[in-house]
Amino acid sequence: MPKILLVEDNEMNRDMLSRRLVRGGYEVVIAEDGARGVAIATSDRPDLILMDMSLPVIDGWEATRQIKATPELRKIPIIALTAHAMATDRDKALKAGCDDYDTKPIELQRLLGKIETLLAATGQWRG
Repeated sequence: MPKILLVEDNEMNRDMLSRRLVRGGYEVVIAEDGARGVAIATSDRPDLILMDMSLPVIDGWEATRQIKATPELRKIPIIALTAHAMATDRDKALKAGCDDYDTKPIELQRLLGKIETLLAATGQWRG
């Protein structure tokens, strides 16, 4: 069962998305801020990270940069999740090291497709 780290500060978003991911067959670990996301990525080594960009303590851009700067973690795919839908926001997330980008509100089927594609690329997808 692939493990997904969900880094999200909004409780309602965390609850909704984590429940749907668990129903979809994923193990989900949660961090409520960017610093905790980096710590859990280091300790738990998830198969994929869903990273909100607007986070307390350190934002998603900086958390992504820190994760991607760590040799043992840099191959973990990260999908940026943000309400910012401008092309410059997508570019900023990819430049920080995110492997893909998705906008809020989350369209679950689209996000699941991105998750499956990235997990397949790393050999983690079982579908």
